[in-house]
Parts: sequence; C-alpha cells; structure tokens
Amino acid sequence: MARNPEPFRGRLALVTGASGGIGESLAEGLAAGGADLVLVARSADKLDAVASGIHARHGVRVRVLPADLATADGVDEVITALDGTRVDVLIANAGVGWHGTFAEQPEDGIVQQIALNETALVRLTRAFLPGMLARGVGGVMTVASTAAFQPTPHMALYGATKAFVLSFTEALWQETRGQGVRVLALCPGPTATGFFDAAGGGSFLEGGRQSAEEVARVGLRAFARAGGPTVVSGARNAVLASAHRFVPRGLMTRMSAMVME
Repeated sequence: MARNPEPFRGRLALVTGASGGIGESLAEGLAAGGADLVLVARSADKLDAVASGIHARHGVRVRVLPADLATADGVDEVITALDGTRVDVLIANAGVGWHGTFAEQPEDGIVQQIALNETALVRLTRAFLPGMLARGVGGVMTVASTAAFQPTPHMALYGATKAFVLSFTEALWQETRGQGVRVLALCPGPTATGFFDAAGGGSFLEGGRQSAEEVARVGLRAFARAGGPTVVSGARNAVLASAHRFVPRGLMTRMSAMVME
C-alpha cells in the first residue's frame, strides 16, 4: 500500500464503531480516498445517516451492518454477512470505557469492555487478515489509545484492554512484515467524541482534546505511509505516551491517577 499514491481507491474497507466519533471520521477519510465501505455499529438509524452522507459526498458504495460486537452473536453476524466478500482493509475502532474505581464497576460493564475492546477485535482480525495475506494487499488498523502506555487508575480495565490492543497489533505488524499488508495501531489521546459521556461523564481529561477528524487524518496518513507499527495522534500526546520510559512505574501510576480522577 505504501507504493500506491492512492492506497484506498477501489478497496473495500470494513469500519467498526462507525456511527460517530473517530470511526465515522475514519470512514469519511477512506471514502474521500476512493474506498467502498462496510460500516458496523449497534444503531441502524445512525449508520444509515452516516452512510447516506458519505455516499452523497463521495459517491462510493456504502453498506451498513448493524450489530452489537460486544456479543459473540454480533461478531458472528458480521463475519457471516461478509463471507466470500473481499475485505481489503479492516478498521477495528469499536470500543467502550467506564470511568470509576474497578471495584464499583458493574459486572456487565466489565464483560462488555473485554468483549468489545479485545475479543471482537481479535475475531474480526482473524476472520479477514488471512485473505489479505493471501492476496498480498490490504491492512488492519486497530484503534488503541494513549491509555495503553501506562496504567490508568479510575479506568483500569479500559487502559488494560487498550494495552492488549497495542501489544497484539505490534506483534501482528512484525508477523506480517514484507507480505504486502499494513498493520497499524492508532493511539489517540483525549478526543472530542461521545466517549466521555458513555464512560460516565465527569470533568476528567477535558483539556487539549483533539477532534475526531484530526485523529482520523493522522491515522490514515500513517496507514498509507506504511512505517512503524504505532502512531500517536498529536505531539503533546506523543510526549506523554513516552513518559513511561523515563518515570518510575510507581510514580507514573500515581501521576496517571491524578489525571484520571
């Protein structure tokens, strides 16, 4: 993909969590680059609105697959619906977080975070990556987070799931090198989306939030360039994400707790 000046034109991209926020902006950027789309999220109404707008602006084909990827049945529905379809690009963006102490988090929220942030992402990657490798073209972008680089007290499970995503993606990057397939972990910092409301609201991480469009531009540019396995969106976020290299872990965890609380 790196040698192609139009790496997305004529490709089919599957985007999860596409009904808003970073997922919608990534879908918009892919369509602007000429990619046809399959959009996945829970809300059929929101997906239909996003699909209609993208088609009107860019003229690409857009298919919607409403599904709850936090359930095994939802993941099965997407994989079955696309059986026999050539998926060139997987954008594994769907994710959820919860703000508060772990001991107070409802058990169903714990199960949902692990199922959506980790299990669905792994299953979809396993479903579509082998075909990309067989064809020698395409790629997988996962959306991790700057929370992946250090413990995140008060969002302990969310940070841990994103650390999993980062480690998994970087390992796949090495396994697939030289085979024509791009693997990238996009790591946004705080972003102005509905994520914080869904996580329980509050006034944490309000300063310096990027827009979803800014994050998507960084991710798609890095994906097309085919460089390293990870890109952090924003210079300030990149500096903060590297702080764990220089600060003792105990101190890093206490500092993280002050920010997240």
